[in-house]
Amino acid sequence: MCRLCCACALLFGSLVLSRAEAQSTPPAIRFDAGTKVFRIDAADITYVLGVNENGQVQTLYWGKRLSPGDHFAAARNLPSPSSFDLPITVTPQEYVGWGGGLYVEPDLKITFPDGNRDLALKYVSHTISYRSLAIVMKDISREVYVTLSYEVDAETGILRRSATIENRTAAPFTIEQVAAGTWNLPRGTDYRLRYLTGRWAGEWNVKEQPVQPGKTILESRRGTTGAQNNPWFAIDQSGRSDQDEGSVWFGALGWSGSWQIAVEQDQLQQVRVTGGPNAFDFGYLLKQGERYQTPAFYGGYSSHGIGEASRLMHRFEVDSVLPNHPAPKLRPVLYNSWEATEFNVDEAGQTKLAEKAASIGVERFVMDDGWFGQRKNDHAGLGDWYVNPEKFPHGLKSLIDKVHSLHMEFGLWVEPEMVNPDSDLYRKHPDWVLNFPGRPQTEGRNQLVLNLARPDVRAYVFGFLDKLLTENDIAFLKWDYNRNWSEPGWPAMAPDAEKNVYVDFTRNFYGILAELRQKHPAVEIESCSGGGSRVDLGVMQYVDEVWPSDNTDAFDRLRIQNGFTYAYSPGVMMAWVTDSPTWVNQRNLSLEYRFLSAMQGSLGIGANLNKWGPDDFEKAKEMIAEYKTIRETIQRGALYRLVAPDGGSQQSVTESVSRDGKQAVTFAFLHSSTELYPFPRIFPRGLDENASYSVRVLAGKLAAETPQTASGAYWMHAGVDLELRGDFQATLFTLTHN
Repeated sequence: MCRLCCACALLFGSLVLSRAEAQSTPPAIRFDAGTKVFRIDAADITYVLGVNENGQVQTLYWGKRLSPGDHFAAARNLPSPSSFDLPITVTPQEYVGWGGGLYVEPDLKITFPDGNRDLALKYVSHTISYRSLAIVMKDISREVYVTLSYEVDAETGILRRSATIENRTAAPFTIEQVAAGTWNLPRGTDYRLRYLTGRWAGEWNVKEQPVQPGKTILESRRGTTGAQNNPWFAIDQSGRSDQDEGSVWFGALGWSGSWQIAVEQDQLQQVRVTGGPNAFDFGYLLKQGERYQTPAFYGGYSSHGIGEASRLMHRFEVDSVLPNHPAPKLRPVLYNSWEATEFNVDEAGQTKLAEKAASIGVERFVMDDGWFGQRKNDHAGLGDWYVNPEKFPHGLKSLIDKVHSLHMEFGLWVEPEMVNPDSDLYRKHPDWVLNFPGRPQTEGRNQLVLNLARPDVRAYVFGFLDKLLTENDIAFLKWDYNRNWSEPGWPAMAPDAEKNVYVDFTRNFYGILAELRQKHPAVEIESCSGGGSRVDLGVMQYVDEVWPSDNTDAFDRLRIQNGFTYAYSPGVMMAWVTDSPTWVNQRNLSLEYRFLSAMQGSLGIGANLNKWGPDDFEKAKEMIAEYKTIRETIQRGALYRLVAPDGGSQQSVTESVSRDGKQAVTFAFLHSSTELYPFPRIFPRGLDENASYSVRVLAGKLAAETPQTASGAYWMHAGVDLELRGDFQATLFTLTHN
């Protein structure tokens, strides 16, 4: 799991901490022995929990930071409102086992060998260190121990929670349901839930709905994260919160397997959010002496609306989650050959594309699918990871050397967890796929899923990747995953342990990534799954960037990228410039518009350069050069959504402010102008009101009366008018601190 880091300065909306200030205000974790109350203070949050008279660990407060002199009384069980709802159900607990009359979502449910399923966890002890709290709980009669772990990030106040279940009994038992923990919100009736949903080529839709009595389940049963829901949530109070104002409680689950987040309003109108591996078809056999550690469940609080909630998540991910944090490398400008050649790759064709990519300022050249085995289409070859000798008679070295001579890094596409039935690997090891013996094997994209939970499969996958990276100077892997699970059987295991596949598969996936990074520290990795189906805070600990969607239509991407950034940083969001019209909508868009859309994230080019003319190359070279001057602000800065591209909006406006406050970058997009109405005036955010900023237009036009230099107060309160008319028009300008 990731180690939280608090080394950098923070600039988020109204909250500004210099490096010195951040270091002088470390997080505080205190315990009052008299009341048995724990208090965690960091950044702008306070989190309070206590041990009540029954030994249960109970939430007391989670919200805006309180005064150091504010004290909390001892935790107390809430009284039962009726004989139908006992105190164990209505008391907001941090972690509760199923049993004793519990009717809300449990954090842990166990079946013991004797058939008993009752679990009553009580506080035993705790330890406190600089940024972490560990609370040990135990069942009232059985040797089942649960350690609740809390780590707090000093700069953002985001808490990382997990639980470790330990079997000290004399026999194995089965964990049937397990969560990392439960977040409890203040009692209320006007809560609104935001979450992300979608499908292939239509990911990252922001949905809103009221939190009502009962339970809302966000989940994936697909074996991996999935696009149908993403493991992120945000809850505010309807009518009291927007982009800039109001309380928002938000969180994300760090797990790349099947997962579940339950949002539940109970009988007393209390709201709780419980997250962990999906309980559907779940069972983990925990043997005597073994421990099971849950994924991490992250939670944060913003008093300045959903906009600041996103900025807090972005800062936390970059500084505390990504590999090489707190200073991960900026994303290079990338070219990918897929749309130019698809499976028809060879040395001559890739060399030609590389020369053209280098001419416009690309920094990393990536060869996509088709370079290995007998891979001529998607029907064969997956699993046979040797270089195709017909396409590359000299191996990869000749092409890699050519790419390096053009001053670019070389990257390669792989899909390690999959196999085509038409492959040497499958013919040799048909038992290596997920399967139920004697039942049909469902193919997706003509492929099956290797059972990565098996030690031999894990060894094979790591082995060929390690060999590939050892024998070739490869700087980057695009790690793809193009179907979900079916028939999730593991017949090599005993029936009572077969469902361990849901955990062991994902753990081995993480293990391979971690081992590769350790042995090849210069190699960077992208998580891709037919688009954005494997994006979460679990995989982001091991990869440098993610692929949000296979849909690269520049207009569609405005909405897709908007939804993505509610939960995840633009610094990891790959965005490509591809051909027009796109395969998605057959929509024609100018090359400049396509570049401006993609420049809001980590810029890539996926167009077929063989079809470009001289004007296209000149425009691309110009846009890439401009992108490099604003890249750090976009990838590391604070993002403000000035006009959201949802709900049928004709406009979209985003602004990014650099960490040092010296540069602000604003993108504005118009779908279509109507009835002579002008583009709405825009009002930048996050500037120093007393500082002077100069404006520079990189694309499009501002109104003629726009001053060249003005104060931050002027730009934010008087606003900026744009000359945007027509269909699919865009403007890019910067404000630079003088």
